Amino acid sequence: MASRLNPYLRFADNARQAMEFYREVFGGDLSLNTFGDAGMADSPDAAKIMHAMLETPSGYTLMASDTPQGMEHQPGNNITVSLSGDDSGELRGYWEKLSEGGAVSVPLEKQMWGDEFGMCVDRFGIPWMVNITQPQG
Repeated sequence: MASRLNPYLRFADNARQAMEFYREVFGGDLSLNTFGDAGMADSPDAAKIMHAMLETPSGYTLMASDTPQGMEHQPGNNITVSLSGDDSGELRGYWEKLSEGGAVSVPLEKQMWGDEFGMCVDRFGIPWMVNITQPQG
């Protein structure tokens, strides 16, 4: 298997809901493993997600987990998930679903560099950028 780079998102207590939402957005196969599944059935974190992985038909892979007790959950502004390409219909569909119930900071529209681009934060607090490359000519 070749190396690949995947976003790994950390949530306080709603990784399951967030990953199920992303499966609705992108489609694909979602696997969810709890701390209880990993032998920690008596832990207060037993029902939390220890590891989730969504593999989509477009070749995207998103991974995530909940934050177990004893670790600090510190949402930050130092990461954004970026989607880009030239399939306008596919990317617009993702944009519409991701921005619904979230906050749009840059509407998806033509920018000075010629592409359509938008930025939003989804309902789970994850920032996204979508860039739709426009044909040259």
